[in-house]
Amino acid sequence: MPDNAQKTTVAAGCFWGVEHLFRKRFGDGKGLLDAKVGYSGGGTKSPSYGSVCSGGTGHAEALQITFDPSVVSYNHLVEFFYRMHDPTTLNRQGADTGTQYRSAIFTHNEEQERAAHEITDKVANKWYKGKPITTQIVPAGQWWDAEEYHQLYLHRNPGGYECPAHFVRNFPPLSE
Repeated sequence: MPDNAQKTTVAAGCFWGVEHLFRKRFGDGKGLLDAKVGYSGGGTKSPSYGSVCSGGTGHAEALQITFDPSVVSYNHLVEFFYRMHDPTTLNRQGADTGTQYRSAIFTHNEEQERAAHEITDKVANKWYKGKPITTQIVPAGQWWDAEEYHQLYLHRNPGGYECPAHFVRNFPPLSE
């Protein structure tokens, strides 16, 4: 990993589709160095997929991205996050419902927190006029990798389940 590598963690519904879209957009030398699906935002130690899906752990299905900021900016990743899911549905993406499917940005430092709030305000005003954004912006806590069979799931299982809310929306660019 390059010395300047940074992490960002997002949740936007079923993690299979989130990982798939981020890898498709930012893989192959476009800034994504690594991506892992897992669990964030809960209070249980070593959560399993089954326990997270039960809704009892407080975790969200999430994607942790390691990226090269000299190739892709944090702001660009957050803007893409808002393009690839519906941040106006509380604890839901498509038919997937529950707090484990919430929209969230887990920030790793104060700069990320500030940028996430600024971009969220722009998204609310320019893209989702009149609809409240339900995305939580909270400090990243303990990260837990999901079980191995979840990693690269849609790469290994082409045609596997993809949430219908996961597609890249054609919004105009946000001005910096």
